[in-house]
Amino acid sequence: VVVTSLLTSRSLAFVLKERRLYSSSRITFTEALSMVDYKRVKYDETPSDKLIGTHSGSFQADEAMGVWMLRQVPVYRNSKVVRSRDLKVLDPLDIVIDVGGVYDHAKLRYDHHQRGYDERFDEGREGSEGRCTKLSASGLVYRHYGKEIIKSYYPSLSDEHLEIAYKKIYNSLLECLDAIDTGVEMCPDGIEPIYRDSTGLSSRGGRLNPRWNEVDADGKPPSYDGRFEQASAMCGEDFMSMMTKVIESDIPARDIVEQAILSRKEIDPSGEIIKFPNGGLPWKSYVYEMEKEHSLDPLIKFVLYTDQAGMWRVQAVTVEGKAFENRLSLPQEWRGVRDQDLEGVTKIPGSRFVHAAGFIGGNDMFEGALEMARQALKRQ
Repeated sequence: VVVTSLLTSRSLAFVLKERRLYSSSRITFTEALSMVDYKRVKYDETPSDKLIGTHSGSFQADEAMGVWMLRQVPVYRNSKVVRSRDLKVLDPLDIVIDVGGVYDHAKLRYDHHQRGYDERFDEGREGSEGRCTKLSASGLVYRHYGKEIIKSYYPSLSDEHLEIAYKKIYNSLLECLDAIDTGVEMCPDGIEPIYRDSTGLSSRGGRLNPRWNEVDADGKPPSYDGRFEQASAMCGEDFMSMMTKVIESDIPARDIVEQAILSRKEIDPSGEIIKFPNGGLPWKSYVYEMEKEHSLDPLIKFVLYTDQAGMWRVQAVTVEGKAFENRLSLPQEWRGVRDQDLEGVTKIPGSRFVHAAGFIGGNDMFEGALEMARQALKRQ
């Protein structure tokens, strides 16, 4: 009970720092992770009597997502939606998005089509020229209600982790909806994409609009309102999937990466090798983030972790912003060699493989994987 209480009331970073917790108890690392309070709660499904308004006719993913998000806020939980372009119909409604020509949070009006509108999520990533896109209806709803939505599902999330989740969900999901809805091209002028992607949420949402020649079994055209509800539900599924990944996977992984970086010299005096307790966690973006946050010099070159079969992997860290360029690759003469042949080349027992591209290798033992990384560092 004491262990459970500690784990649910502290961050994962506390768990990792207090390693004696594991050595003095029977819980495993995986069990400890499951105790940390990143689990979603079930909320009350009782519908609100508030009315949400948006425009009628053809719909896009931005207002479909906006309506879904509003329905997650307690005051608008599962509210009825009124779809119209008639201001006499819209004016009495409790909250209106994507129609009406007004953005005024005090009046609960969230349109983005009016002249002079230039609302952005924030100033953008460090070193950038700012956000590429204005906020669409979904972006405006998320700006004002996003944190409340997240907390409604994860009420025990810390303020720090709430802020991280809030920004990461926007960056990973909602910025794209804003950009597409407000007409921002994905590629700069003069650069033609080599293929088109029609699998994104905006495209899938748009395809739910009734086709110009579509009729049902009775020869009647489908209902736009009915299809809008389908699109809104689909947007909600994507939001929930992204939110679950960010909070239940990415944020715990971030804490693990930070602790690995803080304890890196316990692994190797160079400070260029870090070790994770297990594989599978999303670590790359957090390595870059933590290097900046903790002003690392030199930067991390190799990451050690176990795969699902228990083999220790040694993986090169890529140059930030590059998919295939490593900061330091495994030695050329090791690449593409396996098992006994590799042991003969590396002189390191347990060496099992090195990829032909030199970005990853494997060893039966932690000590062997560590030595592979150390040998690579000596040859840089």
